[in-house]
Amino acid sequence: MPLARHPRDRLIVALDLPTVDEARSLVRILGDEISFYKIGLELILSGTPGDSGLGLVSELVDNGKRVFLDAKLLDISNTVERSVARVAELGATFLTVHGHDMQTLRAGVTGRGDSQLKLLAVTVLTNLTGGDLSEQGITMSPEDLVLHRTKLAKEAGFDGVIASGQEAAAVRTATKAGFLIVTPGIRLPGSSAGDQQRIMTPQHAIAAGANHIVVGRPINAASDPRVAAATFVKHIAEAS
Repeated sequence: MPLARHPRDRLIVALDLPTVDEARSLVRILGDEISFYKIGLELILSGTPGDSGLGLVSELVDNGKRVFLDAKLLDISNTVERSVARVAELGATFLTVHGHDMQTLRAGVTGRGDSQLKLLAVTVLTNLTGGDLSEQGITMSPEDLVLHRTKLAKEAGFDGVIASGQEAAAVRTATKAGFLIVTPGIRLPGSSAGDQQRIMTPQHAIAAGANHIVVGRPINAASDPRVAAATFVKHIAEAS
């Protein structure tokens, strides 16, 4: 099944909500306007053993939705390998693994096996600036670090990366077609940046080479989430 048959398939709505019930409610409101959802750490850790964020992955998949599980895995190789294998069993479409080192990346590829799960390397979080990287002892600029980690991910056999819209064009030039770029930190022109630093509009991100954009608060905190989602889909269509 192709990942982006329609502009709405390029929009991933982040279910960054405190409870599984709130996430389900948003999915019901958005209906057929949205086909792709992100489940992150907050929702993964929410709910009860019988009704958890991880359980919602299979529920959405069973209802014909695609799921991006944003687990941002980073651990010893054995743990990463086994964790990726478990996610592959859930039927998720995308899974994130931190792109810090080749050991972690290769463990992810081994854990994926022959499943259809697509692995995305986290390059540099969109709330970080060059100053934040310097605090970590990293002397590279955000763009240089994104490109370095993209190279590692590609060599390891990953399907793509998570990169801000500001680095998407450089990543696309370095990887060419077929390598996925998923871009968070997306805001409409004139919107508040919130806690994001390296943000970009939908049109600019798509034009720069992003395959998918991830949008959370501008949709899930909107007075009418369905209208907000349709607005982002419209911007994607205009840029495609």
